[in-house]
Amino acid sequence: MRVLFAGTPDFAAAHLQALLDAPTISVIGVYSQPDRPAGRGKKLTASPVKKLALKHQLPVFQPQSLKDPQQQRILSELQADIMVVVAYGLILPQAILDAPRLGCINVHASILPRWRGAAPIQRAIEAGDAETGVTIMQMDAGLDTGAMLSVSRCDIDSNETSASLHGKLEVLGAPALLHTLESLNSGLAVAVEQDDQLSCYAAKITKQEALIDWSQSAQILDRQIRAFNPFPAAYTTLDELRIKIWQAEPTPASGLTPGQIISADSAGILVSCGEQSLLLTEIQLPGKSRMAVSEVLKSRGELFAPKRLLGS
Repeated sequence: MRVLFAGTPDFAAAHLQALLDAPTISVIGVYSQPDRPAGRGKKLTASPVKKLALKHQLPVFQPQSLKDPQQQRILSELQADIMVVVAYGLILPQAILDAPRLGCINVHASILPRWRGAAPIQRAIEAGDAETGVTIMQMDAGLDTGAMLSVSRCDIDSNETSASLHGKLEVLGAPALLHTLESLNSGLAVAVEQDDQLSCYAAKITKQEALIDWSQSAQILDRQIRAFNPFPAAYTTLDELRIKIWQAEPTPASGLTPGQIISADSAGILVSCGEQSLLLTEIQLPGKSRMAVSEVLKSRGELFAPKRLLGS
């Protein structure tokens, strides 16, 4: 099959690698988001998908938009059998959806129609879902509304972070994509329409969401901390300091004021919440690396004295 690929982050790059390794597939071109400023120096940086494509000497296209008729003509002239889209980040107009012989398919990191949108991995953890998965769908003009060609499932563990779930879904998605392409090419694929009444939206994660609200329950905060690990990383404040929270666990202990430190020892920093408490076990002080709380307390124990108030 002559396959066009469109994607941007690491999750997409893992699927591109699977296509490159498949003997029956020829990747004829790769679309990815334009290079973006990154790092402290804000240097223009290629996406993981672009880097992989260049490594394999594939043609790379980085249009600002696919609504331009000239860009649509360029894509059409590539004469692809199908276009595979994985976390690309640009809207595909109807002219693009219709250009490949078999249309465009999307690899989406949820069990559709639950968590349509930009951040399905994080939102599933944040909501406390017991399972998620990867859906491969035939793309249409809607937002993740196309008919489903394949659904693969996995459990969300009680200590799951977005980083760990990302890895599990990569492992699920790549073989499912190859199997779906084989089914489409042989004419054996079966598309199942989504039930729109069961849909919910996975809004893009914002940095503002990562600020801990200690009036929430310990269970809710635990899910948020795991959902925002590694990005944008949950955080709290103490005086003028912004402290990132990487790992924590709910406990039945209770205090009086949400955000108040109950205790701080080698087990962690125990903080009162709106319901129960949260034991912080891995944090990051400004300008420092992530560290176990037991190590932080050796040099900065005075910061976390009992009765001090986080979030103030």
